[in-house]
Amino acid sequence: MTADPMTAPARTAQTGVRPRFHLAFPVDDLEAARRFYGELLGCAQGRESEHWIDFDFHGHQIVAHYSPEGCAAAKASAVDGKAVPVRHFGLLLDYDQFDALAERFKRAGTPFLIDPYLRFAGQPGEQKTMFVTDPAGNALEFKAFRDDGQVFAK
Repeated sequence: MTADPMTAPARTAQTGVRPRFHLAFPVDDLEAARRFYGELLGCAQGRESEHWIDFDFHGHQIVAHYSPEGCAAAKASAVDGKAVPVRHFGLLLDYDQFDALAERFKRAGTPFLIDPYLRFAGQPGEQKTMFVTDPAGNALEFKAFRDDGQVFAK
């Protein structure tokens, strides 16, 4: 019986490495995206054209596509008493990386949609979290679990 590729363990047979994700998202200013993702977040830049830029988002490929009409504000949903943007993406960091990034955002004057705080304190899935937006209004969440085994805890 062969394993379903969508539910099999997330590793490739050839390399033993987890697959990487690809995310394309709209921006209204490619140079502002280059500064935010490349300079502030430290993402290496890949290929580009006059319409898009690839970035290495910690081993994952994200692509900023020039599409001003696609830059509508995300709707919000209540999570732990906060208005969390429904459409967002981000990274799971360790505690030190999370704290360093929060400080980098503060030094750069990047406003927080949701200030860094501890979510679900004392519950399964306890995590530090913070939300920012890029210059086009795309929401990003960065979080850190004290116990990585709690990422999918119920």
